[in-house]
Amino acid sequence: QVQLVESGGGLVQPGGSLRLSCAASGSISSIGVMAWYRQAPGKEREFVARVFTGGTTTYADSVKDRFTISRDNAKNTVYLQMNSLKPEDTAVYYCNANVRSTASMIWDNSWGQGTQVTVSS
Repeated sequence: QVQLVESGGGLVQPGGSLRLSCAASGSISSIGVMAWYRQAPGKEREFVARVFTGGTTTYADSVKDRFTISRDNAKNTVYLQMNSLKPEDTAVYYCNANVRSTASMIWDNSWGQGTQVTVSS
């Protein structure tokens, strides 16, 4: 069984920065694309950023030039560096990854439990 565990959320003032981490653990054979999504109160979950195995990245327009996604394949970890944070970035941030376990050798899409990010003065 594969687990994704996020960390790094918290309360930050507008204009501040936070770095989220998401570590995958368990019986992992390989990990494909890794991504971050977020869900604000009363809104649907939305895409934030993704990074492919080779390092190629894509971003939502709302976070482009402010957020940076990266990954450490040796540590099975994905990061989200968030700069110039705005109140509208307040949401629960979820990690997502395509993971192939050693048990089934089947690709599966996994989610973390989420970490709260609050941007407020």
